[in-house]
Formats: sequence, structure tokens, C-alpha cells
Amino acid sequence: MMFLQQVFNLSAIIKKPLCWLIFRVVVVTSCCSVLHVNSSEIQVGAEQAEHYLPLIEGKRVGLVVNQTSRVKSQHLVDYLLAKKVNVAMIFAPEHGFRGDHDAGEKVSSGVDKATGVKVFSIYGKHKKPSAELLKQVDILLFDIQDVGVRFYTYISSMHYMMEAAGENNVPFIVLDRPNPNGAYVDGPMLEIAFQSFVGMHQIPLLHGMTVGEIALMINGEGWIEKKTALTVIPLKHYQRNKAYSLPVKPSPNLPNDVSIAHYASLGFFEATPVSIGRGTDFPFQVIGFNKFSLGGFSFKPRSIKGAASSPKLEGKNLIGQDLRNVTTTGLDLSYLIAWYQLFKEHNETFFTRSAFMDKLAGTDQLRKQIQAGLSEQKIRDSWQKDLIRFKKQRQPYLLYR
Repeated sequence: MMFLQQVFNLSAIIKKPLCWLIFRVVVVTSCCSVLHVNSSEIQVGAEQAEHYLPLIEGKRVGLVVNQTSRVKSQHLVDYLLAKKVNVAMIFAPEHGFRGDHDAGEKVSSGVDKATGVKVFSIYGKHKKPSAELLKQVDILLFDIQDVGVRFYTYISSMHYMMEAAGENNVPFIVLDRPNPNGAYVDGPMLEIAFQSFVGMHQIPLLHGMTVGEIALMINGEGWIEKKTALTVIPLKHYQRNKAYSLPVKPSPNLPNDVSIAHYASLGFFEATPVSIGRGTDFPFQVIGFNKFSLGGFSFKPRSIKGAASSPKLEGKNLIGQDLRNVTTTGLDLSYLIAWYQLFKEHNETFFTRSAFMDKLAGTDQLRKQIQAGLSEQKIRDSWQKDLIRFKKQRQPYLLYR
């Protein structure tokens, strides 16, 4: 195992073909020997304590975690404290350490009442810790469930924490978790001109990678100025094209597998007047508007503490589409195009937040293509060359079949 960890660290520091070859062979032979597995057989990085506890023993540990950071039924923080690990600080991303903050809601620093551990917010004004703050930790450990969509901000938080780690010579460990959208590489590539916290990396909207693989790519592609000493604890028995049902909802408005599957397609509606169910019991599973509509499903958004304190079109009767029983694969632009056309027929502005739409898409081309009346197929054709290039670019960083 010590050899495996050394290979991980070397691969993060020196990008040489032989080193990468050794790294990938070790991972494939140790982690991907099972050909057909159920999600229940997958072992996440956090459950492989024998691989990471020796790395943090006797050290002041900073944890980048939230409510998804579990070792089976126990939170990682509680698990480590029970193992007498010195948990010096918790770094809380969007939605907070306990996952009870609305999207965009301020996450405050303070002390976790349940454990007494200091909590520092990395969402809002301070997206990465200062050098002074990092003097209080010897090593950083990241364990957060992602959903594989570029504008989901957990990988942006990981980027900033890796950047801070590299700048301050603090080792960085990623406990890997499955990507529930891991079978798909789809959507437009991000252009640097549209880089933001909802899109920091030149990757497609659906990148098909785990957080561990993304971390390796951030390091290997030089997306942070100074590489961090990176260790990834990989998954066991994981294949990216196998369905994976998340045991804990990753954020308040992604409560189930259906919402996660529709998230990439419906996320663009955040830049429009149309509701996608925030303020209901089925967010990211419905589409509706109050003036005119497609479909006949009715719902009324309401204020929900910790999930949608002031949802779009709150208290209004909305009519639209119910997607709770609709199977989707990857990115489906048909909803966005159809609703744009409906608004156009009624002489209403659809992209009321054009700049935000472009940040979500990572480009202004998608919005312009829809406004120009291009078909979904022609829009898809326009990003295929970029997707082919990306698949080649990401290959050295892939850990799983």
C-alpha cells in the first residue's frame, strides 16, 4: 500500500508518461477487477480507512466535507474523532457543513455544536483559506459527493482548496466517490472568457469523471499555479457506466436520483423566468410557468427553510411538465428549446439573465444558437470535436473502466 500512495503522490507532482502508466496500472488492477457489480458493492474512499488513516495519524487534519461525507452510516467527522484523529478544522462548501443551506445562501464560519470543531466557510466571500489559517493544519482531506455536472460548485471548492494547499505546501487527500452521471460526456466546453465559480475548468458540462479524477486533472493540467502533493484514495468495484443511487442527497434541491438525472438539462432554466420546482417537494423534476405553458401539470412553489427560502414564482399557480417518471440520459436540450420557442411566440423574454446563462453553459454560443433557431441536433454537432479532444485529454487521469 505504501508503494501505491507513493505512486499517487508522484503522479501529482511529475507528469511523465512512465509515471502515469505505473499509476494507472496499479489503480486498474487493484480497483477494477470486478466486471459486473451492484452499487451496493462499491466501496468509497472514506470506507478504506487502512489506506488514509496512516497518512493523517498524528497530524492536524483539515476536512473539506458536508452531509455526504459518510463512512457507511456514520459521518466522517464523527468516525475520525472516534479514531482519535486530530480534526483541527472543517471547511464548509455551498449548502454548509450539514447541507441545510439554500443555493446561494451565505454559509457562516463558527464552531460545529455537535463536535466542537471549528468551521470555516469556503462559500461566499472567502472561497479558499488564507496562509495564516492553513498554519493550523498539517494536511487537508476532501470527501464530498459530486453529481458530475460542471456548474455544481463542489469541484470549484475543491479547486480553490487544492490551490491553497499547493501555495502553502499542505498535502491534499481526496477520498473518491462515484459520479452518478459518470456514463455521460456531453454538452459545451467551457471557454475561459466565461469562467466563474459555476464553471472553472475547461471541461464539458457533463464530464463523466469522479472528484478524484478531476483532482488529478486539475493538478496534471496545471489549472492551479503550484501543484499540490495529491493523494487519491480510489473507489473499489466502480464502473462509470453503472447506475449509482446516492445514499445521501448531495444538496437540498437534489433529493433523489430523478432530480440528479435531470439536473444538467434543467439547470439552465435558472437563468429564465421559468420554475424547475424549487420550493416544492420535487425540485429539478418539473417545469412550470404562470402565464402560459407546455403541459398540464400544476404546482405552487412555497418557501421551504434550508431549501428554497424565496423560490421563483412563490405562491403562484404554475402549469407545466411533470418529469418525475421521465427517464433521461445525459443532457436533453429539448425542454430548453421548446420553452424558448413558447416565450418567443408570446413576445416574452426567455433568457432574462443572459450573463448567468452563459456562465452556466460556459459559453455564449448555446444561448445564441437557441435564439437563432438551431435544432438540438445541430447544436450537439457543434461541440462534438471538442468532446473528442476532451476524452483524449482526460485519459491519463481516469482511474476506472
